[in-house]
Amino acid sequence: MLINAKLPFDLNHLSQKDQTLSLAGMNWADYEKLDSQEYLGYRVSYFNGVITLVSPSQNHEVIAEVINYLIVAYCRQTNLLYYPMRSTRLVNKPLAAKEPDVSFSFGARKSIPDLAIEVIFSSGSIDDLKKYKSIGVAEVWFWQDNQITFYQLANDGYTEIANSIFLPNLAARDLESFVNRGFSESPLTIESDFINFIK
Repeated sequence: MLINAKLPFDLNHLSQKDQTLSLAGMNWADYEKLDSQEYLGYRVSYFNGVITLVSPSQNHEVIAEVINYLIVAYCRQTNLLYYPMRSTRLVNKPLAAKEPDVSFSFGARKSIPDLAIEVIFSSGSIDDLKKYKSIGVAEVWFWQDNQITFYQLANDGYTEIANSIFLPNLAARDLESFVNRGFSESPLTIESDFINFIK
């Protein structure tokens, strides 16, 4: 396969650090050769001739899962219809492709999620917004350095917003205080406190 010589990543470091491999000078045909069944556990993206593979660390997955739990809790509490899409491969052939950490559509099942979430631990960057803009995701959240930032897609790109457009009255600053508890607490406790907060 295209990159077998460079895989697998160093599993000894996966609890703390993401393992990332970027391949420049690639094209869409190279990207399509990456079979997700063959590279289970890796998140694969493509943009501007670069294929990036990420094997998320344990901490990365903890934060992503807590965010997922809290979004579901919010939807249940507010009776908002939600459709989880998790890390579905999103594509705008032949320009961009991305697999978010968490994603949802709301109100109805859609081919492109309304909301995508990226956890930036030791991989990824705000440059991922360029990929999401090309794909057309309306709202993107980034967790990085214990902070969550919400972005809304406009005609000229993404602008930072304080409150989610799809989860009304949910502020980034409020959400992050619950998400960051995921390093030391069970999601069950965090979810219970979060529900009491949004009531």
